Amino acid sequence: MRFYSGLSSLLEGILIAIDALRANKVRAALTILGIAIGVFVVVVMSSAIHGINAGVAQEFEQAGPTTFFVNRFPISLEACSDADDTSCKWRNNPPLRLAEAAAIGRLPSVKGITIATGASASVKYFDRSLTLQVASLTANWPEVNGGDIVQGRNFTAAEETSAARVVVINEVLAERLFGESDPLGKVITLNRNPFEVIGLYKEAGGFLGTPRPRAAVPITTGRRYLNAWLDGLEFTVRPRAGYDRDEAIDEVTAVIRGARGMHPAQDNNFAIITQDKLFETWGKMTSVFFLVMFALSAVGLIVGGVGVVAIMMISVTERTREIGVRKALGATRRVILWQFLVEAATLTAVGAVCGLLAGWFVALLVRSATPIQASIPPLAIVAALAASCLTGILFGIVPASRAARLDPIVALRYE
Repeated sequence: MRFYSGLSSLLEGILIAIDALRANKVRAALTILGIAIGVFVVVVMSSAIHGINAGVAQEFEQAGPTTFFVNRFPISLEACSDADDTSCKWRNNPPLRLAEAAAIGRLPSVKGITIATGASASVKYFDRSLTLQVASLTANWPEVNGGDIVQGRNFTAAEETSAARVVVINEVLAERLFGESDPLGKVITLNRNPFEVIGLYKEAGGFLGTPRPRAAVPITTGRRYLNAWLDGLEFTVRPRAGYDRDEAIDEVTAVIRGARGMHPAQDNNFAIITQDKLFETWGKMTSVFFLVMFALSAVGLIVGGVGVVAIMMISVTERTREIGVRKALGATRRVILWQFLVEAATLTAVGAVCGLLAGWFVALLVRSATPIQASIPPLAIVAALAASCLTGILFGIVPASRAARLDPIVALRYE
């Protein structure tokens, strides 16, 4: 019986709130707009970040879940100071060397290692030209890094050894240089050196926007013809099946430390970066967006909350006699308080629904117009609705308390 009484009171409060919306359209619209803006910001930013995170995870998965990276410098968000020698000590790390990569490749726990560096080069095909970053890689890079050769082939180990002038390009560069024609077998120039296009590569990433024009050449070719930066070598290591990733990391660490003659007490002067670390760093970066999202949504909710106070205070004044009659018929303070809180929460819930619908529409536009697979996480919907209802209750408590404290005799005499 008590359940049905509470449900009836809830429905009554919702219906009265809807009547208040109709009677005070301008004030109600301002209240709804403030709440809707706050919820809209939460939904849009959450859907975008959710889609970007999914793209990041997909890109990492292309290289395999156990693949890890060996870099000269760690991934760090630490601010470095030139005046303080103790900050960012990793700036003094020596570069990785080809001999270290060769030693890693001989480990029983390592299935493959890709050596990568880069160089800026001007590429030209007849009257079409552009400047891009050319990757210099070892021949096994598709097996370790992920992605697909969709046309032609990759360069071979023999071509790597002989520094052959062959190049694999991605689809964006092929379109820029050749349009609709077949790129295979055509000769382009990189820094005025002729290179034969032998393969077309489809990148695994591209979730943050249109992939850039890219090209890959054998690492020995990059060193000989493109002045590839040897001090910027990076290793991508894939453990062999049957070996734990941490076991492979331990062996790689021991090999590099041994090659550098490091003592046990010395810290590593190189960085081993796992996908867990990449996700952790990415999470720290996206937390900034969440702070901005929280601040913007809080402003919208506060504006909506002020509107709730205004419209509910007017509602209490206009319904003073009604409150007196209800109290005279036995309604308690708790019943009156509950009714007005339900009204306030209903007002903000309407704003939340409007914000959710607008955010959902924008998320669909982002998903269809960009590579970001934006989607609204269920937790964001729950959080938005809960925040809006909580705003209605917090800001509606003052007018609701005023209504509950009205003296029934004074209220009945109110004109």
